[in-house]
Amino acid sequence: MKKLYRCSVCGLVLKEGQLEENCPKCNAPRDKFVEISEEVSEKIIRSEFTNDLHAELLYLCEKLEKLSIAGIADNLDPSCVKIFTRAKGYVELLKQLSKAEVASHISKEKW
Repeated sequence: MKKLYRCSVCGLVLKEGQLEENCPKCNAPRDKFVEISEEVSEKIIRSEFTNDLHAELLYLCEKLEKLSIAGIADNLDPSCVKIFTRAKGYVELLKQLSKAEVASHISKEKW
């Protein structure tokens, strides 16, 4: 497993071999990067896939929200509006659930 390093200034995590003279995010010098323990590195690497899935889920939620808004605006009939309104509410909840889960991952160093 490649070693991971975290910028002690901005928190950016880079893999071994990605380190440059300065942090690409905050421009801190290379010596501000500290090696991440193997235990935390495993959490970060293990969580990459799930975090990417959450990002995709949020993207799809945005698309579904736009669809729901268009369906509500179309106003073909009350039953259609009801379905699109319900979908919009579910999407808002799903987005918040996913964001809360990602925040939980970050607090547990799974990012």
